[in-house]
Amino acid sequence: MASEAMILDVDGPEGVRPVRVSSPSRVLWPDVGLTKLDLARYLVEVAPAFLRANGSRPVSLQRFGADVDGDFFFSKNPPKGAPDYVRSVTVTYPSGRSHPQLVLDEPASVVWAAQMNTVVFHPWASRAAAPDLPDELRIDLDPQPGTTFADVVAAAHELRAVLAGAGLTCFVKTSGNRGLHVFAPIEPAHEFLDVRRSVIAAARELERRMPDRVTTAWWKEERGERIFVDYNQANRDRTMAGAYSPRALPHAPVSCPVTWEELSDVDPASFTVATVPQRLSTVGDPWEHMHDAPGSIDVLQSWWERDAEQGLGELPFPPDFPKMPGEPMRVQPSRARSRD
Repeated sequence: MASEAMILDVDGPEGVRPVRVSSPSRVLWPDVGLTKLDLARYLVEVAPAFLRANGSRPVSLQRFGADVDGDFFFSKNPPKGAPDYVRSVTVTYPSGRSHPQLVLDEPASVVWAAQMNTVVFHPWASRAAAPDLPDELRIDLDPQPGTTFADVVAAAHELRAVLAGAGLTCFVKTSGNRGLHVFAPIEPAHEFLDVRRSVIAAARELERRMPDRVTTAWWKEERGERIFVDYNQANRDRTMAGAYSPRALPHAPVSCPVTWEELSDVDPASFTVATVPQRLSTVGDPWEHMHDAPGSIDVLQSWWERDAEQGLGELPFPPDFPKMPGEPMRVQPSRARSRD
C-alpha cells in the first residue's frame, strides 16, 4: 500500500495538470466504502460549482490521518512542497497575528488538497483580494436536542423573510449534518465585526418572531428545545463547511445548496459524495448566480444600533477570542448563579 499511487489528469484554466494521488484505494468512509480516489474524482466532477463557492478565498483544510472516524487536524498555511498552483494570502487572525492562509483557485489545487488527506473544506466569508472585508453574510441554524429538521426548515424560511425585509437576497444549503446554512451576498465594504453585529441583529429579529422555536442564547443550558442561531460563525477566522464540501460523517454527506422551493421536501442525508455529481448534472447549481447582485448591510446595521440603544448590545464571543469591548461576562449562567 505504501508504494501505491496514481496520476489523475485534472482539467483547468491552465490546461491539464497531472496530480499525484497516493494510496488511492485507502478507504475514507468505511461505512459506505468510499476511498480517497472516490473523493478526488468527486471533487473533479463538482469542481466548477465547488470553486464558485469556495475558490479565491482563504481556506482551512480539515485533514485526516486515516479514515473519517480517526484523528484530524486543520491546515491553514501552505505545507512545504505545495505545487506552484497552490497559493496563499496573508490574513489577520483575531489575536492580531498575521499569517499566510491557503487559497484554492483551480480544480487541480482542490484535488491536491484531497491528496493531502483533506475531507472538509472551510472557506472564509471574505475573498483573498480583500480578506478583511466579508462578501457573504452567513448564518448557521443549529438544531438543539429535541428539535427536528422540519424545525430548522421553518426557521430558515422565516429568516429568509427577515433578511428580505433588510433588503438582502439569501441562499440556503444543508450543513451536511442536521442544520442549515443561510448565506446572503453582500458588498465587501464592512469589517468582520460589523457583519457579525448585522448577523446578531437579524438573529434577534428572527428570535422575536419565533421566540418558542429560535434562540440566540450562547450557553447551551439556556437554549432549550429551540434552534440556535450561531452568530459567532460570522467572526473573523470562524468558518463552516463550504458548499459542496464533503463532511466527515459515516455516510459521506455533502453540504449541499438547495433551492428555497425544494427545501421543505429535501432529505439532507440524500446529498452525498456518491449522489451530488448527478444532482449537479440534472438540477444544476442553485448558487450559480449568488454573487450577481450583492446587497448592503446598512439596514441590519440600523437594527443593531436601535437594539443597542434599547440595551441589547454585544453577545459573548468564542472563549479563544480576546475579550471584546462591551462583551458580557463569559461565565456560564449556572456558574454565575453559584457565585451569588
